[in-house]
Amino acid sequence: MSKIRIALIEDHDLTRVGIRTALLQKDEIEVVGEAATAAEGLKMLKVLQPDIAIVDIGLPDKDGIELTRELKSTTNSEELSTKVLILTLRDNREAVLAAFAAGADSYCMKDIKFDNLLEAVRVTYNGNAWIDPAIARIVLQQAQQNPQKSESAFVDTKAVLPNPDFAENLEGIEPYTLTERELEVLQLIVEGCSNAVIAERLYITVGTVKTHVRNILNKLCADDRTQAAVRALRSGLVG
Repeated sequence: MSKIRIALIEDHDLTRVGIRTALLQKDEIEVVGEAATAAEGLKMLKVLQPDIAIVDIGLPDKDGIELTRELKSTTNSEELSTKVLILTLRDNREAVLAAFAAGADSYCMKDIKFDNLLEAVRVTYNGNAWIDPAIARIVLQQAQQNPQKSESAFVDTKAVLPNPDFAENLEGIEPYTLTERELEVLQLIVEGCSNAVIAERLYITVGTVKTHVRNILNKLCADDRTQAAVRALRSGLVG
């Protein structure tokens, strides 16, 4: 089985080392290159042409959004194979929409757990968008307000929902299928809270949270928390 070839573009040494260490725990992943600036990163990507570039949005010479725009615009579409996964602390509307408008394939917050980062890498590699639940609301609002390509950004809801049956069945979700507690947990999932944070806010154990999350995924026919968050927002289960 061929490995997923990844390049890291991140100016903070400790962060870059941490990401590399996490990725290399999986035999299916190979880190083929690293860079600390956008200029070095662009040169590296054009030479190595990795499957995925994990790009920090806050690079010292040029931000990751501009790097993504240049990469996508200067490379022939037939030759373009590198997908861009933006990694950032910024979850404001402008940054999120600008990243996708520039051609980013996935968008993750820097406080993402390593297991979720690995999931994001796999999803991105398979041609789908991995969108951090913490910023899913922004993406969906834009998609609802601008179903066609707009001047500011274009979000393909099919990319957000990789399962083709997922969007078709949204109308079938009824609020009463979830308990009041499950709706509370679902709201916190949409807000990007971890199981530990949910447990703390609702004064329940992490084990109980996991049970609620499992029940929510089953009832929403979702494969993971991201799909559950997206589906909940699109169907109006949470505000």
